Amino acid sequence: MSQNPSQTLPIEASPPPQESASQFKPHIEPQTVLLVEDDPTNVRVFSKILTKRAGLKVRHTENVEEVLQITQAREADLILMDVSLSHSMYQGKSIDGIRLTQMLKENPDTAYLPVILVTAHAMDGDRENFLTKSGADDYISKPVIDHEAFVNQIRALLPSVPK
Repeated sequence: MSQNPSQTLPIEASPPPQESASQFKPHIEPQTVLLVEDDPTNVRVFSKILTKRAGLKVRHTENVEEVLQITQAREADLILMDVSLSHSMYQGKSIDGIRLTQMLKENPDTAYLPVILVTAHAMDGDRENFLTKSGADDYISKPVIDHEAFVNQIRALLPSVPK
């Protein structure tokens, strides 16, 4: 069947432009690292590395009550815990990062939360001693020189999020 060249063919409506698949993906908030650190320089350095290199959200406090509140409300995905915490108090007594980690790991509501101890104490045996005593999941010595290794160590302990 031949068509007459003067005859117009019906024009099908063109489909609407395809929306990109990314427009339909749910927005996933960046994971949050709770930085429990008393040194302002370390807070700035760690925050910059974690936000710029790892795309993570960082919250900071050295207030023990606030740490407990944030963790019990499940508002953090991982804790970077300074071992010393020279200014922190709990129930009227001085508390360090080892004891605070023990408290978090003993509480069923917060025991799941990965804790990485961060300390300038880097003598032989400190790592094993601190990890055993505190129940923490990992240990990083200060100063952090290899930023990529630092980020990778943190990412390895972050809970998986749906892609």
